[in-house]
This record gives sequence, C-alpha cells and structure tokens, in this order.
Amino acid sequence: MAVANSATTALLVVGAAAALLAVAVVLVVVRSRRQARGDQRRLDEITRQLVHARKEARRNRLLADLDGLTGLHNRRYFHEMLAREVARAQRYGRELALMIVDLDDFKSINDRIGHLAGDAVLAETAARARTVLRSADIACRVGGDEFAVLLPEASGAEAELLYRRLYQALASRPVADAGNVSVSAGIADVRTGDEPSTFFERADEALYRAKERGKGQVVRAPRRDAPSDATRRPGTAGSP
Repeated sequence: MAVANSATTALLVVGAAAALLAVAVVLVVVRSRRQARGDQRRLDEITRQLVHARKEARRNRLLADLDGLTGLHNRRYFHEMLAREVARAQRYGRELALMIVDLDDFKSINDRIGHLAGDAVLAETAARARTVLRSADIACRVGGDEFAVLLPEASGAEAELLYRRLYQALASRPVADAGNVSVSAGIADVRTGDEPSTFFERADEALYRAKERGKGQVVRAPRRDAPSDATRRPGTAGSP
C-alpha cells in the first residue's frame, strides 16, 4: 500500500510539473508574440519615418532646384544640367542645342507698370513657355528676365522652331499688364570638345547679336562643321 501511495504521489508530482512546464511554455510563447508584435510596431514606425524623411528630402531638393517666381528650374540647376548634358553629348556623339532667351525692353516694362507687375510678366512668360516645350527640354530662369532652355537630342534648327513657337505664344495675346511683349534669343549647337562654359558663351554671344538687331530677333551661332550657317543666319534671323 505504501508503495502504491508513493507511486501515486510521484505521478501527481510529475503531472503537476508537466502542467507547470506547459503553462511556462505558453507564457513564454505569449510573451514572445507580444514582444514580436511590439517589435513589428516599432519597425513599422521606423519604416514610416524613413519613408516620410525620404519624401521630405525629395521635396526639399525639388524646391531647391526651382525658381520661386516662375516655377522653372533655377540658375544653379541649369549649370548642373548644362555640365551633365554637355558631357553626355560628347560621350555618345549626340546632338544638343542651347537657347538663351531675353525679354525685349523689360526694363521699360518695369518702369511703366512697376516691378510687381513686371514679376507677373515673367511668371506668365514662363507659363506660356511650358506650353511649347518638349518633355525632354530643360527650361530655367538664369537671370532677371533671362531664360535658358537645354534641348537634348535636338539641333539648333529645332531650337529655332521652339523660339518661333514661343514667340507666337507670347504674341497671341497680352502678357499680364504689359500688353504685347516680344523676346529675342541666341542659339548654339554643341561642338566636339566643347566645355559647358564655351557652349554657354556661344549662345550668350548669339543673344547679344540678336539684341543688337532689335526686337523679336533670333541668331544661331555658327557651327564649326557648317561654316555656311554663319553667313546664312545673319541674313535670315529676323523676326519670326
């Protein structure tokens, strides 16, 4: 009888120990799952913060690249893209054109209607320019009333067509409070061996020559591989 009682007691002890162990395992599993859920929540929150930070960084970068008045890209962005596109054109032997545009008599517009109204003219000019640009074109405000457009995979002749579309877009109706306005432009094709500075200088010099001729003029800088273009352009680069 004593042996039987001892066996029974032993079984009860083993059973209790097994039950306690099972409870302990359940508690560990429950705690692990709770901890895992907590860890997942923390991971989700970190991921959300990282996504938000990336979006803010992209937004801030975009804003840093834009001109606040016109919404076009700014001068700093233009020079970054100028260097990139010139290097790309040189590396792959691609066409690249640059057009620099200046509003005619903008100082007199400011004097006549005031600087705030003059700012509205610049903003409206930029808005109309966007309606005639290709998706690949990179339009920037590089000075007070001076704009530049990089045309990847395009020739100077195509840049001239863009100038004429822009001219007509501005001439089609009054611009803000300034009435009818016109623009002049200088155009250059990239040359083999060009640096960004030499490319820009040729377009800028062409703009200077266009402004000397009066309002609504476009001049295309001569290309090294087509000297006849240098003699043709001055005779035909009048108003559109």
